[in-house]
Amino acid sequence: MKKNSLISKDIIPTLAKQRVISGFGFFNIWVGMAVIIATFQIGANGIDSMSLWQLGGAILIANIIIAVIGSLSGDIGVEHGLSFAAYLRAPFGTRGVHIPAVSKGIIASIWFGIQTYLGATAINYIFNSLTGFDSWFFWYVAFAAVQIINTAMGIKAIDRFAIVAAPSIILISIWIFFKVSGMADDKGIDVYTYVGTNDTTTWFLVMAANMGFWSALAVDIPNITRYVKAPKNERNWLKRNKNNYIPHLTALPIVQTFMGVIGAVSFLGTGLWNPIEVIQQTSTGWVMAVVLLMVVLAQWSTNSAANLIPASLTFVNAGARFKLSYTVGIILAGIVGTLFQPWAILDQLFVFLGYYGAVLSALAGIMLCDYYIIRKRRLNVKELYEEEGQYKFDGGVNWAGLLSWLIAGGAAVYFLDYMYLVGFPLGIACYYVLMKFWYLKRHPQKEIQSNFSDEFLGTTVGRDWYIAVDEKEESVAPSFDQIEAK
Repeated sequence: MKKNSLISKDIIPTLAKQRVISGFGFFNIWVGMAVIIATFQIGANGIDSMSLWQLGGAILIANIIIAVIGSLSGDIGVEHGLSFAAYLRAPFGTRGVHIPAVSKGIIASIWFGIQTYLGATAINYIFNSLTGFDSWFFWYVAFAAVQIINTAMGIKAIDRFAIVAAPSIILISIWIFFKVSGMADDKGIDVYTYVGTNDTTTWFLVMAANMGFWSALAVDIPNITRYVKAPKNERNWLKRNKNNYIPHLTALPIVQTFMGVIGAVSFLGTGLWNPIEVIQQTSTGWVMAVVLLMVVLAQWSTNSAANLIPASLTFVNAGARFKLSYTVGIILAGIVGTLFQPWAILDQLFVFLGYYGAVLSALAGIMLCDYYIIRKRRLNVKELYEEEGQYKFDGGVNWAGLLSWLIAGGAAVYFLDYMYLVGFPLGIACYYVLMKFWYLKRHPQKEIQSNFSDEFLGTTVGRDWYIAVDEKEESVAPSFDQIEAK
């Protein structure tokens, strides 16, 4: 056990007693994750070609679709307590998993850098105005360090922070909306009746861009839902997942749509997509302090749950043989995100969103096909942590998963304007065909051969998956019968 390269205490399944986040807590976390200053740019880029209502509709529909996909993938965490990277061993193999998982970890790290940079520039503006000290990179390092320390304190610290951050962000966002709306009124623009006439973008492209925006979190949300409370012995999916899908379907679409609308109104009123910059340039005193609070809370709350945790767990999964810890993974995520120079990527945000959204759309299709269609939510969890188990496939690689990802991801990149609508269904179709008519014949899976026995379910039947980290722990780990007896 000590030499097992697949086991680390940070990526074994969570137990019922470790699930400390309520539905309201998950809602607060989602509010924090959904407020991304970069979202303002999406709204601004679309308003010249349509009305505010059309723009809001495109963003809302895109995020409802993503919320549904996120809710479906979130059941992996609810049912089995698995992280994103640990689950990917099933469709990609115990070694093949590192290609999509580490790629996703790098993307999350880059997003951490982008968010931290946006926050640092706002902090620098405030302090430069008050003290004359001007160094955005100093504040970048300081802000990054604070976020890393908070995230390293664990999921409960993130939950507590969200309780404060979520209502503060909502209130300040409403204030910002009325502030920039007033600026538009001063220019004689009625934001509610304005209709853009340029053909620089379309309703469909705005929707597709927004789907790409959240494609990452739609696949790795099990990293959070594995800590969400769920009723044991509940076979009804809707009842078991109410703390999962209700926050998804409320917080993400509503908050994200509002952020896009704010960006659009800011652009109409000032010509700048970022209302934070606008208010900084036109305000002083307590108003600047309020804006600073908004920036810090928005970037911090997003980075902790949406970027640092996912990135860290993919790095921990890849470095399990070296006993890479959760904290070291978080620090590594901060370093990687900085090395990619996020301040340069921000200038090409839509290009970045397009390519990574396209690749991850295919990954989402493969994950959901494997979980719901191929395995019907059953999973031989203990063998996910066995080097010679059923998920070793061919030398640790599930070629059905990798080939499907290459085909569907490549097609999504080629049809970049339609990325999610190409990559997601094609990922499902390719993976299903390759598994059903090729790979399952070569590598039978116990959960499927059992005719989908309840032996391979978790929360639905009240089961916690105990994975021993070392031999001593293995000798005292309770059996399922003992758990039921309690």
